[in-house]
Amino acid sequence: MKKSVFVLALIFGINFPVDSSALETANELLKRVDSKLMPESYEAYRRLINQEPNGKKKEYTFFTLKKGIDKVAMLYLSPASEKGRSTLRLGENMWLFIPNVNKPVRITSLQSVVGGVFNNADIMAVEYSAEYDAEYDSETPNERILNLKAKNKTVTYDKLKMWITKNGEYLRKVECYGSSGVLIKTLEFKDDKNFGGGIFRPSVIETHSPLYKDYRSTIIYEKIRAKKIQSEAFTLPFMGRLKEFQ
Repeated sequence: MKKSVFVLALIFGINFPVDSSALETANELLKRVDSKLMPESYEAYRRLINQEPNGKKKEYTFFTLKKGIDKVAMLYLSPASEKGRSTLRLGENMWLFIPNVNKPVRITSLQSVVGGVFNNADIMAVEYSAEYDAEYDSETPNERILNLKAKNKTVTYDKLKMWITKNGEYLRKVECYGSSGVLIKTLEFKDDKNFGGGIFRPSVIETHSPLYKDYRSTIIYEKIRAKKIQSEAFTLPFMGRLKEFQ
């Protein structure tokens, strides 16, 4: 009987609740997903492309540093009008440094200093397990689905729904919800790539939102490698000197 039910589930794509007693805890799985996405300390080169409904595109290039679970520093390399700017994230606190101003300015997670569908929290993403507690939702033949709840009210999204491959614990999709339960945006993780040094992860993250109809934004990882980084790089006085780490 159980075998027949499972066969029907495969045919019709029915989602069954996960027997968490037979698996690692949802929070353990979430931490493993984090470890697949990003080393504990790394540097990366990324491109961000914003596309408007009329087809117009704007592209940015970033040099990014990450340390621990919640420290991210990012230097703008292009376009020329943005070159030399930097952003810093320490937990939920964020700053923007503009060379001509020569003073860090506070920014919020829901803002976007580059426009498009990605906000500052998306672009300077920290580890999911730093901000969310997870529980199992259900599973498909190929994926496990987690529900994530924000640990406190300062987290950008109140809830996430996350699809993870069973065979490798790689992210495929994340739905982001506000406290009212409204879907804010969807992130899709694509094009798995071997970056060397044991890093194998999606190289492309695409996002779209019902709040920004027909707008799309894409982040492309060009390079990423594990690297020990001095804590000095993640301080306000150092925001104008991030290029020294390139």
